[in-house]
Amino acid sequence: MAIVLGENQYGKAENRLVRVERDGDEHWLVDLNVSTALAGDLADTHLTGANDKVLATDTQKNTVLAFARDGIGQIEAYGLRLAKHFVGQLPSIHRAQVEIEQYPWTRLGPHSFSRSGEGTRLAKVTYDGEATVEGGIKDLTVLNTTDSEFWGYPRDEYTTLPETKDRILATAVDARWLFSSTGVDWGKAYDTARASLLEAFTNTYSYSLQQTLYAMGTRVLETVPEIAEIRLSLPNKHHYLTDLSPFGLDNPGVVFHVGDRPYGLIEATVRREP
Repeated sequence: MAIVLGENQYGKAENRLVRVERDGDEHWLVDLNVSTALAGDLADTHLTGANDKVLATDTQKNTVLAFARDGIGQIEAYGLRLAKHFVGQLPSIHRAQVEIEQYPWTRLGPHSFSRSGEGTRLAKVTYDGEATVEGGIKDLTVLNTTDSEFWGYPRDEYTTLPETKDRILATAVDARWLFSSTGVDWGKAYDTARASLLEAFTNTYSYSLQQTLYAMGTRVLETVPEIAEIRLSLPNKHHYLTDLSPFGLDNPGVVFHVGDRPYGLIEATVRREP
């Protein structure tokens, strides 16, 4: 039985980068976490230790920082610049992947900010002569205090969950979408997709988190024609009505305790039909 090297890549993970955009006394903040990964004709370094085809991970880190000198712009465009650069650097590098997280900050004054909880913007660019661009958002925590039910599911000897016609529905949205081209107004697409996720969550009367997920994905595809598909991962952040009867108190749907884990995890892809 032969032993061979399978698919492989290497890179520099989680390069933290902050760029301050300065316009007199007024500043803007761009806060990124950038990971790079390269693949290609790189078997020799695994098999023999030869490094003549390897673009050092420290060089990748330095490139990420240097490319920020003259501006970042939209993170999808920044990722495309980096990925195309890496593939062009050495004949041995055939594919580059750049993943970016952009952390949100809220302005307090001309040059003062606080970290906000509005969700982390995502981008993933893959280039191998052709470019594939994904966008997304994670850690977007949302909650409805009512207009959510869960009932009608099968029951067996291990089922203890009571049915409910009124519950809190809460989740932390992780959404990743695939663009159909690179000719996109990245900022507008992100803003519209994010707003559509929130609109669908807010306005959907929910009989299950699965139904809500599908409504959110559908709304994004309806409002952003450049998005070909969207993958959603929604943890069900459970809120349980607290039994206050041992204390001689009723609880008319006002006091809940929050379950940390385990939790339901609902995942699906919503895509356009060819």
